[in-house]
Amino acid sequence: MTAPASDGRFGAFGGRYVPEALIPACRTLEREFAQAWADPGFRATLSRTLRLYAGRPTPVTPATRLSAELGVTVLFKREDLAHTGSHKINNVLGQALLAQRMGRTQMLAETGAGQHGVAAATAGALLGLDVTVFMGAKDVERQQLNVFRMELLGATVVPVTSGGQTLADATSEAFRHWVGRSETAHYCIGSTLGPHPYPLMVREFQRVIGEEARAQCSELLPAAVPDFVVACVGGGSNAAGTFAGFVDTSARLVGVEAAGGAAIGRGSPGILHGFESYLLQDGDGQVLEAHSVSAGLDYPGVGPEHAHLADSGRATYVSATDDEVLAALVKLARTEGLLGALESCHALAWVLRAAGTSELPTGSTVLVTLSGRGDKDAAQVRELLK
Repeated sequence: MTAPASDGRFGAFGGRYVPEALIPACRTLEREFAQAWADPGFRATLSRTLRLYAGRPTPVTPATRLSAELGVTVLFKREDLAHTGSHKINNVLGQALLAQRMGRTQMLAETGAGQHGVAAATAGALLGLDVTVFMGAKDVERQQLNVFRMELLGATVVPVTSGGQTLADATSEAFRHWVGRSETAHYCIGSTLGPHPYPLMVREFQRVIGEEARAQCSELLPAAVPDFVVACVGGGSNAAGTFAGFVDTSARLVGVEAAGGAAIGRGSPGILHGFESYLLQDGDGQVLEAHSVSAGLDYPGVGPEHAHLADSGRATYVSATDDEVLAALVKLARTEGLLGALESCHALAWVLRAAGTSELPTGSTVLVTLSGRGDKDAAQVRELLK
C-alpha cells in the first residue's frame, strides 16, 4: 500500500474523473497534501492533536469470553474509544488541519451513518471552520441522534431527497456544492474514495490505526502478528488504515462488505464520484442502489485501493447479511460488554460465521477493527429486534 501511480491509479482503479471546474481544486489539493505530509511540523501538529484531543492511541482489547467460545483468539482494535465514537476523527482532523493550512474557511462533508458528519462538525468547532454536511433524507431519519449532535456542534445539515436518499446521493450533492466554491471551501471526503488524491490522503490519515495495532499486537501475541486482520468495508477507510499496518506481513487481510452492497463481490468496473472501481450497476452501466442495515455501508461502490487489493489477491473480500450483523451486535454486547456500530459488526459477523472452518481455523489469532460504537444505532436496533 504505497502511493498510486502519477495518474492516481492503484493498478486498474482510481484516477480523477471530475468536471473541468474541479480539476484545479484537485491538483491544488494533491500538491498541498504532498507538501504537508512531507512537513515534520504538520505531522507533529496532527500527531499531537490526535493524542491530546482525539484520545490516541486507542487500545487493542482481547475478547476473552468470545475467544473461548469460538476457539480462536479475537482481539479488537478499539476505534470506538476515539473522540466522537469512531475512526472518522483521524481523517477529519488531518483534512481540517490541511484545510486551515490552505486558507479555507469552510468544510463540506457527506455522511451516511452520521459519524463522519459528527467528526467534521467537531473539527470545525475546534478549528473555527464553517461546516455543511450533506446527508440522505432516509439516513437523517434513522440517525436522528447524530443529526442533533452535528447541529449542536454548529454544523448545517442538508437533507438530500434525490435518488435513494442515502450515502451515494449525499456524496453527489456534496460534489455539486463544491463546484464554484473550491477556493473557499474544502470538501472533506470521509472514505477512501473520490478523485485522486482523496483515496491516498484518507488512507494515510487512517494509517495510524494499523500502525498502532501492529505495535500493540507485537506485545500481546507470541507470534507478534495476527493470522487474520479483519475490518468492515463500505468506501473502506477503516479497513485501508488497518491493512496499511499489516500489508507487508504474513497476516491474511479480510474486508467484509454488506451483502446488499458487496461491490467487490457482485459489482463490475465503472466510474462514480470521480474514481474508477467496482460498482453495483446494471447491464447499461446505470448505478444500482445498495442496501445495508448500516447507513455507513449503504454505498454502491468501494474505494479503488480495495479493488486493487482484491484483484492482486493480497486481500480477500466477503460479505455479511443484515441478520448476521444484528446477531453479531448482540453477541458482542453480551459476551464482551461492547456495543459496536452496525458497520463494525459486519467484520465480527464474518468471524462468527467462519470460526472453526477452513476459512478461519481453530487456534487462529484474529484482529478485528471495531471501527465505531453503536450508540447511534440503538434506536434502530431496538426496532429491528422487536
